[in-house]
Amino acid sequence: MEKEALSRLSALSHPQRLAIFRLLMRRYPDALRAGEIVAILSVKPSTASVYLATLSDAGLISQKRRGTSLLYRASMDGARGLVGFLMNDCCRGRPDLCSPQSSPGHSADQHAKAQKYSVLFICTGNSARSVFAEALLRDLSDDRFTAYSAGVMPRSELNPLAMEMLRSKGHDVSALRAKNISEFQGPDAPKPDFVFTVCDQAANEVCPPWPGQPLSAHWGLPDPVRATGTLAERRLAFQQTYGALRNRIKAFTALPFETLDRISLQAAVDDIGQTSEPGDPA
Repeated sequence: MEKEALSRLSALSHPQRLAIFRLLMRRYPDALRAGEIVAILSVKPSTASVYLATLSDAGLISQKRRGTSLLYRASMDGARGLVGFLMNDCCRGRPDLCSPQSSPGHSADQHAKAQKYSVLFICTGNSARSVFAEALLRDLSDDRFTAYSAGVMPRSELNPLAMEMLRSKGHDVSALRAKNISEFQGPDAPKPDFVFTVCDQAANEVCPPWPGQPLSAHWGLPDPVRATGTLAERRLAFQQTYGALRNRIKAFTALPFETLDRISLQAAVDDIGQTSEPGDPA
């Protein structure tokens, strides 16, 4: 294991290789094409190819072919192996020295004691997708959850078609507004237990670590704001996004939080983000 750990540490010692690994971790379980990685990180294609090969050889990312394209995904086994080596070998397995702070999913006992979970949904503009998720979690869940949403680059106003959709589904939109993620990063800000990105661009952004190490996942969906065509076609795009998020929120709130450890809970929310069926607009 020491040889593997040294290889992985060496692969991550270069800033741009580390940036690629960070990106794939933020987008996990999505698999990205090399061209998308190049565009997001502004790396030369030839350079990215070398870096991806190094990370792959170290076991930190995996690759698969789809048609003529190679898709790259972070390897959770490789990441856990490296962290496990550092914890058990370098820290001698002492949680008082190396264990991260307790956080959602850390133990069944913690969940049994938890009274309420704070959930933050993030997208770029905070005008449609993340607002849908905030309203859905607020109105479809019991009192175990407090829902928030924010944007990396929030728009000044919420999208009118998004608000029309929420009203038509019976949601109260009076308290909804576009917010910057900075509102949730100060010392007096609400501390989220879960952070979900609901658009790829927001997941691509490098954000400071969240206090308390909340559990995070990527639930990327197409942006209905970008839909074109007739008004009916644009409304359909919003309805499909709303339906997809409704399905995911219902699956999330149905999870047996009290019996899941952090690893199991992480796997569960990752799986929810991979559902690709058309949303139920009900």
